[in-house]
Amino acid sequence: MIEKIKKNYLFVIGTFLFLYFFFNLLDGERGFISLIKKENLLNQLKIEEKQLNETITDLEFKNSLLSKNIDKDFIEILIREKLIYSKKGEKIYVLKNNEKSN
Repeated sequence: MIEKIKKNYLFVIGTFLFLYFFFNLLDGERGFISLIKKENLLNQLKIEEKQLNETITDLEFKNSLLSKNIDKDFIEILIREKLIYSKKGEKIYVLKNNEKSN
């Protein structure tokens, strides 16, 4: 048995090296599967960053309406939305999600 291993020494060592590199190529911290997971995570984070940047831009715009040049129309819209305020004689229609008006 030992003589067969000695004759096929290079074949046995080559096989073990091939299997070692093959499994490390696919699995592990730097493997192919890990690369795919990290790319998916990167794409999700880019989408989330884009949404957060849009939210920040919107909030900065609304903040500028309230701080530098006070926009009375925007303040009225805020009062009507948050406090459900109306003037005398006005009708208010509140639509819930997935509900149509007549």
